[in-house]
Amino acid sequence: MKISYNWLKDYVPLCETPERTAEILTSVGLEVEAMETHEAVRGGLRGVVVGEVLTCTPHPDADKLRITTVDVGTGEPLQIVCGAPNVAVGQKVPVAVVGTTLYGADGAEWKIKKSKLRGVESWGMICAEDELGLGTNHEGIMVLDAVIRPGTPLGEALSIEADTVFEIGLTPNRVDAASHTGVARDLAAYLNLPLHSPLKVAGSGYLRRGGGCGIAVRVENNDACPRYTGVTIRGVTVGPSPEWLQKRLTAIGVRTINNIVDITNYVLHETGQPLHAFDAGRIAGGEVIVKTCPEGTTFVTLDGTERILSAHDLMICNAREPMCIGGVFGGQAHGVTEATVDVFLESAYFNPVWIRKTARRHGLSTDASFRYERGADPQATPAALCRAAALIMEIAGGSVAGEIIDIYPAPVSPAVVSLHFDRIRRLIGKRIDRDTITGILQRLEFDIMDSTVDGLVVAVPTCRVDVTRECDVVEEILRIYGYNNVEIPAQTTLSIASGVHTPKETMQQTVSDYLVSNGFYEMMNNSLTRAEYYRSLLTFPESRAVRILNPLSSDLNVMRQTLLFGGLESIARNSHRQQSDVKLFEWGSCYAFNAGADGDPLKAYVETWQVALFTTGFVSPQHWRTPQERSDFFYLKGFVEGILRRFGIDIFRLETAAAPPDLFAEGIQYSRKGRVCAMVGTVSAAQRAAFDIRQPVYAAEISGDWLLKALRDVRVRYAELPKFPEVRRDLALVVDEAVTYAQLRDVAFGAERNLLQRVNLFDVYRGDKLPQGKKQYALSFVLQDKEKTLTDQHIEHIMDTLLKAFEQHFAATLR
Repeated sequence: MKISYNWLKDYVPLCETPERTAEILTSVGLEVEAMETHEAVRGGLRGVVVGEVLTCTPHPDADKLRITTVDVGTGEPLQIVCGAPNVAVGQKVPVAVVGTTLYGADGAEWKIKKSKLRGVESWGMICAEDELGLGTNHEGIMVLDAVIRPGTPLGEALSIEADTVFEIGLTPNRVDAASHTGVARDLAAYLNLPLHSPLKVAGSGYLRRGGGCGIAVRVENNDACPRYTGVTIRGVTVGPSPEWLQKRLTAIGVRTINNIVDITNYVLHETGQPLHAFDAGRIAGGEVIVKTCPEGTTFVTLDGTERILSAHDLMICNAREPMCIGGVFGGQAHGVTEATVDVFLESAYFNPVWIRKTARRHGLSTDASFRYERGADPQATPAALCRAAALIMEIAGGSVAGEIIDIYPAPVSPAVVSLHFDRIRRLIGKRIDRDTITGILQRLEFDIMDSTVDGLVVAVPTCRVDVTRECDVVEEILRIYGYNNVEIPAQTTLSIASGVHTPKETMQQTVSDYLVSNGFYEMMNNSLTRAEYYRSLLTFPESRAVRILNPLSSDLNVMRQTLLFGGLESIARNSHRQQSDVKLFEWGSCYAFNAGADGDPLKAYVETWQVALFTTGFVSPQHWRTPQERSDFFYLKGFVEGILRRFGIDIFRLETAAAPPDLFAEGIQYSRKGRVCAMVGTVSAAQRAAFDIRQPVYAAEISGDWLLKALRDVRVRYAELPKFPEVRRDLALVVDEAVTYAQLRDVAFGAERNLLQRVNLFDVYRGDKLPQGKKQYALSFVLQDKEKTLTDQHIEHIMDTLLKAFEQHFAATLR
């Protein structure tokens, strides 16, 4: 939000420099993010002074040139060669001395240097209007008022105003400061200066009355429009705005249009109250109707865009058609033009929720919607209306027809808050005297309703929609009193946490440490995402998405059902910035709608806790000693299994199935008792294409809730280290394609429960040397007796037992 320093001085007698003013604004909560100098004339006419022509003689070698001597107030006249036909002795003229940079009206820029013209030295330049950027006239030099003293800076002589514009990062709760008087109120409160608010002097008694009747108003939706004020002004002359008004608007970057529209914009930025001016001659039926229109109604806005209206868009209509999207954007056919003679001026208070939803629905953000959706002041509407009407009659002529309309069926009462001095002291950390507190609140326009020894009862001004509690009022006192004025105490009281982690925190930290130690980076993504991601999915159908009733945008309109898409967004963002080797993980909640909840709101929505892993590109940086290896499915699967083993989960006892094909090209899905616990796989080409990712991506998602339950079930057992050696034996078994390693492992442990310690698959072979439908598994078996050293006879007996079990269960043969 842009605020003009010169404009602020219309309401508060500031003596502070712009730099000091910026410091004060930041200290009271209106952070100044940037400052810029606005000049009515580019360059501010720096280096251009008023000079008096002392002599003027023809140039000996050029008919159109004159040699002049000019007094510029330095005591020594300057010799300047001039080609203007109207230069004459005794004139006061603008002189650009050597070193001055000029900016012409056509955008040209040049620097004045000492020069020679036809052999005669020239120490400056006598300027015309267009050469100074003051106009387009180039018929001759600019002749100034004869009373101006030589040497006076031209900017000072012509009252060229330079301004400082503050860019304030306004927080959403401070809509009261979304205007020059709002900012001036805080400055006046901090500096203890009087505030000259235009709203306090504006009133209907100052308006010139004429004959005739005005436009009638009917409000059909008082929920969306709690207050509507309007006035009809007849006999106006639409034209350019006066220079002072154009300067004010131009300084803050507002384009001037015509005097009527400019006045509404001026009052908006002056008071914070949005206004809208209609051409009264185009209001069919002579009546304004505030209502909603049927779903699907078309409406063309000021930007020429045809918009499809919702049944929940509040519209300002006439007897025949809509004229304006209330509080958001005007219509193309009913605005003020040069042909307008009669004007209907609107000043209203609209429901912030209605305005916010309409603005988001149509993708619009205007100065009016910015203020309305944060909460305008319902009490300011009539005063702002009268202020604008008075300016219109002063600048554009005309007079009020009929009565000022004010429809306000349910007045908004100010919030009443009780303050206790002792609680103020505890919250601030310092005792502030009663008079200081009272003075700050009164300067902020709080009404002191009651005062006792222990505290105050105050009525909050209706412009402060964010102040409803005692702590809010204390914050107001503190920001004006000054945070830096609260001394750091000699003794500080702290509440130190015990440091005991919950099981959930312990589990999350354990997994995170494991992944980070293996080169993964943790990420955090928004839990709001795009419904489009789920449009064609069966695993996470769009029908189960939890929709946001008032989304900020179409990209954030549902709650995420999975962490996979957030991870793909992060990988795409990295790969598009030449970071193609990525290992990421994320903890987060996922949400789903349960349609079969039988109306029970506690069961209608399901929240789960998940951890997701992602790898793509090379697994390690390039190095001369070791070749780079690319990430693959088994690389990521190893981390998933490592996490599961860390919590005592035997992956071979889990149910397995192919990973969902709408997400993965290949992969495994782990389940327990029919409930999916984890899945890992290669992200499908279709999903990668949706994010413009051109290299393979491997992803996994594990249920954090399941891991937490597993952590609670883990029982740590300790045993003495074995004194006797292990023995390893290998078997190469030919089995059917349908036989899995997990099945072989289960049979092995079933056949030898005591001495068999570990089974490992270290090779898989398929080829033309094997019968059709067969494969070879190479398995290692680790045997150990904790009481004695195993003999060869005992080992051979065990291996024969295992081989017979494999033959019996799977018809396996030894290769």
